[in-house]
Amino acid sequence: MHRLTLRAPRTLAAGAALLAGTVLLTACGSSDAGKPSEDDLHARLPESVRTKGVLKIASDLNYAPVEFKASDGSPVGIDPDIATALGKQLGVTVEFTDTAFDKLIPGLQAGEFDLAMSAMTDNRQRREGTDDNGKVVNPGVDFVDYFIAGTQMLVPKGNQYGIAKLDDLCGHTVALQRGTTQATIIDRQVGACARLRKPLTVKLFDNDNEALAEVAAGRADADLNDYPVAAYVAAKGGPNGAKFDVAGAQLQPSPYGIAVDRKNTELRDVLVRALNQMIRSNEYETILRKWGVTAGAVQNAVVNGGF
Repeated sequence: MHRLTLRAPRTLAAGAALLAGTVLLTACGSSDAGKPSEDDLHARLPESVRTKGVLKIASDLNYAPVEFKASDGSPVGIDPDIATALGKQLGVTVEFTDTAFDKLIPGLQAGEFDLAMSAMTDNRQRREGTDDNGKVVNPGVDFVDYFIAGTQMLVPKGNQYGIAKLDDLCGHTVALQRGTTQATIIDRQVGACARLRKPLTVKLFDNDNEALAEVAAGRADADLNDYPVAAYVAAKGGPNGAKFDVAGAQLQPSPYGIAVDRKNTELRDVLVRALNQMIRSNEYETILRKWGVTAGAVQNAVVNGGF
């Protein structure tokens, strides 16, 4: 686990999904004496964050271009850029902790860090803390949504099996990262392939680089990934220069959310304000354009807007 710190003065932060049926949070001014002004976001932070002057963020830094490590080990990508701008806006230092994806929510709920920001899809199961059978297994989290991404399939260059939709995976082997939305999609597909009498073999790995390496080595026929990651790998290449194609259209577009402990509504609400300011300033769009993912842009921040 690596602890990485990004420092900067105060400026802006990021936005998220405008989805049907969600409630938009907008700034609410107050003229009450002693309350922070509308623009003083630093004063609106929880006292624990203000006192430390640090916003601790956990992320699985193995998911280019959303979050990964530069050659010097520092965090880079869409999420670190947005988080850096967020720290500027709030007037605090942003500190990243490299954490396995399936440890993000447990660590957040245990108070090990303030936020989890790691291409994490906002969905009901994570918000309610339930397992695949609907049983409550943890207190759940709140999300501040800031980007829209669907799932796409990656196959070796040339797509020799003509994979274009989920049913085309039946009879093949897929490799992917455990604990992800893609793992849930494939878990359901296993049943569909069984009904077709064409079993689907699934290999799960701790991070996406390992899954891609399995496909590159010919031990799996496809990988499932978020849209920005799939587009990046197809353009830049995978492990050891392996070449991949994106197969088919995006599946189940959903918002990425910054995960916040459900008890920490003060931090959640100031994030919404800061993210919306960042969107209005155009710094949000500038970051997405830098990484070639403007198709995932949202119009404003939303709390718990996923399905």
